Amino acid sequence: MKQFIRKMYICAAAGIIFAATLFFPLPGAKAESDKHEIEAELNEMFKARAEALIHPRPESINKYYLPEKASQMALQHEHLREEYVNKWAEKRALKLTSSESSIRIIRQSIVEDKARISLVQSHKVGYVYINKVMQEQVFGVGTRHFLTLKKSEGRWKIAREWYLDPLDENPAKIADGPEGIAPAVRAKSEPTDGQKYKRKRAVHYANKYAGAAWGAGNKHHYNKKYLDYTGKGGDCTNFASQVIGDPEEGGGLNMAGGWRYFQNSGGTQTWVQTDAFSNYLTRSGYGTLIAKGDYHHIVTPSQKYPGGAISQLQAGDLIGYILRHNDTDHFSVVVGFDDYGYPLVNSHTADRYRVPFDLGWDRDTKYQLFHIKD
Repeated sequence: MKQFIRKMYICAAAGIIFAATLFFPLPGAKAESDKHEIEAELNEMFKARAEALIHPRPESINKYYLPEKASQMALQHEHLREEYVNKWAEKRALKLTSSESSIRIIRQSIVEDKARISLVQSHKVGYVYINKVMQEQVFGVGTRHFLTLKKSEGRWKIAREWYLDPLDENPAKIADGPEGIAPAVRAKSEPTDGQKYKRKRAVHYANKYAGAAWGAGNKHHYNKKYLDYTGKGGDCTNFASQVIGDPEEGGGLNMAGGWRYFQNSGGTQTWVQTDAFSNYLTRSGYGTLIAKGDYHHIVTPSQKYPGGAISQLQAGDLIGYILRHNDTDHFSVVVGFDDYGYPLVNSHTADRYRVPFDLGWDRDTKYQLFHIKD
């Protein structure tokens, strides 16, 4: 597994181990009524943050944070993600139209005026295309949060927060397309199962086991048949391997060579590590690399690909993401296209469900477009 660099939420999520060690039960506990009070406060906070994503107003969420440095850093992160998502939408000729949040508290420990919380958020976001007569499109993300709350002025406020954020990116570094709008990929038919690769099953698997993301199935849980590598370097490649290789529900590609999963010991390096998996796809003959390049490169029409290389993707194909040093850092699964034809992806670490493929990435990101052979 790739231990990570700048963007902590990408496959390398080893930082979650550090965050988890900060969450330990404090001695003593308050009454059950105090726990209900904190749950109500948290629901209000996350609802306000979701609404601020489509109606950015600093004052709408500032009241949930303390004036202390760590708290203000967490607040600044929320303002930056608001700016990033809205600027991304503007560059893709979109408008965000809805944003809804639900949370599930995993653990909480309260002593006097301090509480430590771990929770999971499922977030649903809707958008429409500007000047296009289309219904609202929706996608979901899932995040796991570790918070320290402190009671101040009669309310519980955020003192510290850490989470793997799939929308954490620099708003000044969003990639421009050839015309500054979203690529219009031609409409695709529903995926069908081939002789070797069960493409329809693979897409269903990716949707069922997309974890905490809004829209995912299996009650927002991963497939318990497989180990979760989130705290061991990241689970994105493990998930992509499951999607194309699970023999019962997934794509059913035969496990061969060094690409295998063992029930008792877990996945081999090629199964769980991004670079090894990327190399295996082409070496094994299971996949072909359609194109590799930055956003502008893969969406720009060419003589070979009049609709841009991106137009060659099908539901059930894979996208690799490269941040630097030509190493693959993340994998996602193409699960379909929105009504305009924009490719949508699912992934783990962090959890995504039918998210536009470049949302959460910047102009320096390079994309590997892998077609899985049927």
